[in-house]
Amino acid sequence: MKDVVHGYLPEERPPLLRLVLFALQQILVMFPATVLVALLTGFHVSTTIFASGFATLCFIFVTKGKIPLYYGSSFSYIAAIVGITGANFGQTAPDALISAAQFGILMSGLVSIAAGLIVSRFGLDKIEKVLPPSVTGSIAMVIGLSLASTALVNAIGYDASTGLANNNSWIVAIVTLLSTVLFSIYLKGVWAQLPILLGILVGYSLSIAMGMVDLAAIFSGNLITVPHFTLPDFTAWHAVLAIMPIAIATIPESTAHLFQLDIYVNDLAKKKGKPKIQIAEKLGLNLIGDGIGDIVSSLFGGPAGTNYGENLSTMAITKNFSVWVLGAAAVITMGISFVGPLANLVGSIPGAVINGACIYLFGIIGAQGVAIMINRQVDLFDSKNLAIIATILTVGIGGTYGFPGGMIPFFGTQLPAIATASLAGILLNVILSFKKEETKVE
Repeated sequence: MKDVVHGYLPEERPPLLRLVLFALQQILVMFPATVLVALLTGFHVSTTIFASGFATLCFIFVTKGKIPLYYGSSFSYIAAIVGITGANFGQTAPDALISAAQFGILMSGLVSIAAGLIVSRFGLDKIEKVLPPSVTGSIAMVIGLSLASTALVNAIGYDASTGLANNNSWIVAIVTLLSTVLFSIYLKGVWAQLPILLGILVGYSLSIAMGMVDLAAIFSGNLITVPHFTLPDFTAWHAVLAIMPIAIATIPESTAHLFQLDIYVNDLAKKKGKPKIQIAEKLGLNLIGDGIGDIVSSLFGGPAGTNYGENLSTMAITKNFSVWVLGAAAVITMGISFVGPLANLVGSIPGAVINGACIYLFGIIGAQGVAIMINRQVDLFDSKNLAIIATILTVGIGGTYGFPGGMIPFFGTQLPAIATASLAGILLNVILSFKKEETKVE
């Protein structure tokens, strides 16, 4: 008798209670990064949360429910947006400056849509000549490894001024990490699809017992809080020049996520005895959906975004790729932005808990990059492939850890490390593709 294969393919819908639990799990893993971007760029937190959920719904609608990805705030745009808003951490920027940045974000969405139309017109085979697995796999690795320090530093409550970590944070982070890993490996059936949620609950319970959570703060403030919406300033062309080009560099990141998704969805489909699901072939539609997400987010006052690796890792671990779950997560997220205690509850989860789980999740993102190259049979003895991979890894990881904020000094300006690594890999691949074919000796 064959073992029952647990998991949900994109079109499959879990029962209602499971649907809600799975959705909450997706919300918890996207929440910290999405809120952090708002705090860094000076955008309103509640508006950013609302925009994330609404943009995800629009993405699902545009992609006709065929691509299970969640839209969250992108780190790639932070430096460019801060250059417009002049924000300091945790301080909301003036509406006029947010509106200016919104116009730049809106126009960056058009870049993604244009790229999606080009991909749809010329087909995946031709696009893979520009974005081969040696590029997309390496970029996925860089994304995961670049986030590694964020997870570890925030998990242990590291204080750069003293060089010390918080002992309680260490304990909670380790317990959360081990709980999440053990749940993902040893739980069976439905419970095996909830390891991140269960791991976070264990960590949160421990942090409450250790006095790390202010329970009274959860019910402080108003019950209903309407997000602060702003409109784009359609005269702010300086913001367009600063923000719009970043969209070009995020295309490989989005492509890498889609290829990762294709591998894991079809692994589950194979185990379930179902036919192959065409995910990678929908790259053009995915990019169009990304662009629509940016436009929708910018109209409400949310930052630029991307499909989230954290949510993708969660789906890979739990084998739960249901678009219904992501849709439910989007709706609940929008609701959270209006209900003060719910937002406070999620916000009360200590960094040691969330980032303890993220140590696992971010590592999965990097591992998925390796999976892309294995699945696509990248020849690691080929000098061209080695040159591309080495350049992307060194520029991406070296730039992230070598310079403040991951911004590489370049001829009087600063370039985001991951975006720069992506473009460097693409350009190097194009240049090396012109090498002469070796003459065969008879």
